[in-house]
Amino acid sequence: MEKSTSYVLQVRPKVPARLARLEELANNLWYSWDRPTRALFARLHPGLWKATGQSPKAFLKRVDEQRLADAAEDQVFIANFNRVLADYDTYHAYRQPAGGSNWLHNGDLVAYFCAEFGFHESFPIYSGGLGILAGDHCKAASDLRLPFIGVGLLYRQGYFHQTIDGDGNQIATNSDSHFEDLPIIPAKRADGSEAYTVVDLPGRKLNLKIWQAKVGHITLYLLDTDLESNSPHDRDITHRLYGGDKVMRIEQEIVLGIGGVRALQELGLKPTVWHINEGHAAFLVVERIRQKIVNEGLDFDSSLECVAVNTIFTTHTPVPAGHDHFNEGMVQAYFEHYYPELKLSRDEFLALGRTKDSPDFNMTALALRGTRFHNGVSRIHGDVSANICGDMWPEIEHKENPMTYVTNGVHAPTFLATEWIEVLERHLGLEWSVRMNDVEFWEDVERIPDHLFWSVRQSLKAKMLNMVRERISAQHFRNHGSEAHLDRLLKYVNPENPNILTIGFARRFATYKRATMLFGDLDWLREILNDPERPAVFIFAGKAHPADIPGQDLIRRITQISKMPEFIGKILLVEGYDLALSRKLVSGVDVWLNNPLYPLEASGTSGMKAGINGTINLSVLDGWWGESYDGKNGWAIKPLSESLSEEARTREEMRTLYELLQDQVVPLYYEHSKMGFSQGWVKMAKHSMASIMPRFNSKRMVGEYLAKCYLPASQQHRLFKQNQYENSHAVAEWKARVRHAWTGVTLRRLDSERNEINYGEGLRFEVGIKLNGLKPGDVVVEMLLGLQTKRERLQQLRRYRFESTGTTTDAGEDVFALEIVPEQCGKLEYRIRAYPYHELQTHPFELGMMRWL
Repeated sequence: MEKSTSYVLQVRPKVPARLARLEELANNLWYSWDRPTRALFARLHPGLWKATGQSPKAFLKRVDEQRLADAAEDQVFIANFNRVLADYDTYHAYRQPAGGSNWLHNGDLVAYFCAEFGFHESFPIYSGGLGILAGDHCKAASDLRLPFIGVGLLYRQGYFHQTIDGDGNQIATNSDSHFEDLPIIPAKRADGSEAYTVVDLPGRKLNLKIWQAKVGHITLYLLDTDLESNSPHDRDITHRLYGGDKVMRIEQEIVLGIGGVRALQELGLKPTVWHINEGHAAFLVVERIRQKIVNEGLDFDSSLECVAVNTIFTTHTPVPAGHDHFNEGMVQAYFEHYYPELKLSRDEFLALGRTKDSPDFNMTALALRGTRFHNGVSRIHGDVSANICGDMWPEIEHKENPMTYVTNGVHAPTFLATEWIEVLERHLGLEWSVRMNDVEFWEDVERIPDHLFWSVRQSLKAKMLNMVRERISAQHFRNHGSEAHLDRLLKYVNPENPNILTIGFARRFATYKRATMLFGDLDWLREILNDPERPAVFIFAGKAHPADIPGQDLIRRITQISKMPEFIGKILLVEGYDLALSRKLVSGVDVWLNNPLYPLEASGTSGMKAGINGTINLSVLDGWWGESYDGKNGWAIKPLSESLSEEARTREEMRTLYELLQDQVVPLYYEHSKMGFSQGWVKMAKHSMASIMPRFNSKRMVGEYLAKCYLPASQQHRLFKQNQYENSHAVAEWKARVRHAWTGVTLRRLDSERNEINYGEGLRFEVGIKLNGLKPGDVVVEMLLGLQTKRERLQQLRRYRFESTGTTTDAGEDVFALEIVPEQCGKLEYRIRAYPYHELQTHPFELGMMRWL
């Protein structure tokens, strides 16, 4: 029998005039952090709201018209609607600079490039931590009223949907987003026409459509290759986030970096500060240099200096292998047409991405050479990155090279539970969000009554347990489990009895995060979990990359343990980790567990989200926790020496984890007072919230980028652009002279060394320096003086600068002298060095050159 064809017909409801602005609310990602807005849509039809993935735009296309008509006559709904609109209008009408954005110059614009952005589960163009961080960065920039735009790619398929079968196998499925359901519209040129741009790929042109999304005050621009004018292969380039092979990856990065620059040009936007968030967008440096050469007649070196001084590069990768790289043949194929426009030879171009240890073209190397502001994302990661990238500044000690850090933060309005917002307004005042970074102000969290604090925690825990039960039930029945066994599985996750210690571990399943470290000694773990008076439950969630087989093995191992009779119901693995589940877990579990292999956790933000919600962290002192832990706001696993094998470190750190659980975490939780809860636990939870909120929120993070990077980059941009790029030429020529001369620069001490003096006596030092054609003003000669200690060189370091005497030695050396009276007593150590100096350098050691005596 012949099958009939089925057709799809979309019937859209008409939104009543009284509710017309629902469409405006649905088209601004403000809803991603304003819960009352989301609650407004949910109230219209809770089932449909859930079915459409909490997407306001998709919801409005599918909701029954009668419900809208009824809502327009419902006084309670209208009152809520008006409240939401009042908040929305207040937020968007207030365009005065806030929190330091007035430091920037008139006409400044920061362009922030990232391969993924995570705002909300209804807009799936993110995979994990990098995307959520980028979303939080944009939200905080909007809150601070910064002149700021984001640039990314518009994927049909975001990260995969995860299900887990009965044996613990991860099943990844992808589904295409319908762009008409997303909070985006085509970007328009000044004349009102839809905006497109083009990039060159080998033997062909690639057309790009530009879309835009509103994120509060700011705009995000997204590039799309799925156009009829492109070949099937090319239409696929932006189809899937991080999809495909190396060819797909380099093409996505060309679209992001080069296409992103051209898209902003097409829209008439002229950023004065450029921020590359991870190396994926580093090709923007090459395109901006090309435009300076082609459009403004600059040479390559001057263009590079002009481009680099207003560009920031943030690296998130704690291992060398994590940095994107492409073989020379591939780069040659994609960029040979660029060489003549850049006025570079093939070798000169490839050298932009070369590192000491590999012939491949490394995107991090390109990003570092094309920027003058570089940072890791925590204090520890800043040090790790300074080491990984140290070869870029070969003669500079790692602790002094230009790599710095800005510790990540999380967007509190997004991740702080509504229940806490109400409590904070009542006990800290309505100004809590304005005083987000005020450490002393947050100490008032201690004043919230214990019983109230505990009841909020229990309420959030009950909500979290409800969601866990729903997901575990769906998972169990899909895998053909029985009702009787489900009762066993859910015995300890009961919203009616949220008094069982619940510990959460939710993040990407990568081997270095050691999700299964907990299972190193099952007998000991049994002892901890199966005390009938003091039970404990572990909830695991997370995805492994589809290509990461060891990561998927971790999921199978957790499943295997969870099926052992003594662990049934005590070890739970929840599938489908997403933002909705994340928000519930971080605010609902009692303890947030994180035990990465030090120092491989660049920052980690899930623990921050937990901490601001009064959840207590138990973590290895890595990433952000290394600078947050104060002995009273959680528990710390001190990492062992990296000289030990990974196996030995994991074994010993597992022992510490068990000891902390058995001796401190479990007893403190069950130390019930007459009030029915542990006051010691509440005290630690309050301190966790009070110490983490003001230091690890994204408002503080973006404020720090503003002060450390955006403002100085904007100033450098003006300096290097003025008078037809006069300073760009001057610095480029100076650097060329220094590079040519530096191998012949030598230092020699001319005075006689003295080993002992009395306090108050002066000393004169003289150094002869062979400048090999450089001028005395081209270098700084400097003494570092400090206390000599066994542990570390030069404690309480002071710097003293030598002055040129204007004289030379018989050997043709320029003489530099220094006279000092040491201000310290004791055994002092000093070292003398010289390095190139130009007043316009962004960082004194950006050339990576140093001579020590």
